[in-house]
Amino acid sequence: MGIGQEFAMELARVGRRWRTGLDARVKHLGLTQARWIALLHLRRAGAMSQRNLAEQIGVEGPTLVRLLDALEQRGLIERVDSDDDRRVKNIHLAESAKPLIEEITRISDAFREELLEGVPANDLAAAHRVLGLIGDRLERS
Repeated sequence: MGIGQEFAMELARVGRRWRTGLDARVKHLGLTQARWIALLHLRRAGAMSQRNLAEQIGVEGPTLVRLLDALEQRGLIERVDSDDDRRVKNIHLAESAKPLIEEITRISDAFREELLEGVPANDLAAAHRVLGLIGDRLERS
């Protein structure tokens, strides 16, 4: 097995374990992994269309609709008609989502610090550059 194949397998393993570990730590908040990931994407973007959110979190449209229905029922998001295209719904975080997102962020930050403790900064910077390059190539494909 070549280094590229080993890297790809390790990347998949780490990503899966990272999400699973964080999911276990936020489980008490009553959110599935897909829901808290969607909330974090919305926090970063401010607002986005349903289509863009689906692309960002890697789910199909019907799956996203069910996910958004659940978040809307909890009062965490709002669907707003687009000014530019009446077929498009933009998703906004509701004010009531902010304390929940702050808690998710606090938990996520602590988890990340725990996992990265003792990793030299220059190693993290190199890993970040490599992952950024790979991510950019994936975005273009």
